[in-house]
Amino acid sequence: MRIHVSLTGASQGFDRATPKLRFPLIDESRHGKTSMSRVRFFPALCIAFLALLPWIPAQAATASTVRPTEWAQPVEVQYNLFQLSPLLYRSALPDDGAVPLLKSLKVATVINFLPEADDWLSDPDIHQVQLPYRTNHVDDADVLKTLRAIQAAEANGPVLMHCKHGSDRTGLMAAMYRVVIQGWSKEDALSEMTQGGFGDSIHFKDGVRYMTQVDVEKLRTALVNGDCSTSAFATCSMKSWFKSAHIE
Repeated sequence: MRIHVSLTGASQGFDRATPKLRFPLIDESRHGKTSMSRVRFFPALCIAFLALLPWIPAQAATASTVRPTEWAQPVEVQYNLFQLSPLLYRSALPDDGAVPLLKSLKVATVINFLPEADDWLSDPDIHQVQLPYRTNHVDDADVLKTLRAIQAAEANGPVLMHCKHGSDRTGLMAAMYRVVIQGWSKEDALSEMTQGGFGDSIHFKDGVRYMTQVDVEKLRTALVNGDCSTSAFATCSMKSWFKSAHIE
């Protein structure tokens, strides 16, 4: 007796009893290319970024150090020496080693804002002018005296003005030269004075206060009229009045 077993029904029964796992159809060739492209692109992007890292701070530094052409331009770092105009320089306190440099710049006059004389300067061809003052006690008379000295000296050639560090006293007079003589705005002159790289900004507070309050038009008028100050009650104005009245 032969027994025939049909596997078809068993197969169908198994199919009905067991759930089928279905997967989305994937184009393996295309998917493989996309994956490989991403794998290759990511390292390339990282390499490009790393290559840019040294360039980014360098460009930022270059942008931050771009100096306005109208500002005083550096001449000699050792003496904090800058050129404001074709005939005017500013610096810290020079020494005898600076004399050859001043000669090469054809400096004919040195204006000193310190109470000590320029003993380092022994060249008879360079005229010395001493106008000591303190920024925390500056008044219009100091400014007018300095501006007149600069104008008179420029008639003989380039002028150098200096204090000890070349920042606060020299910086204030340079700023006043800008606004009164050259017609700069206070804002532009203050920007150069405080951001021009002449020294620590904490030294500029007295000069900034004076410039903020000063009447530039009165200074210009007094300069043209030959007045020693913008105030008739200033010490120099009173001395002038007494002298003219023969009371002195």
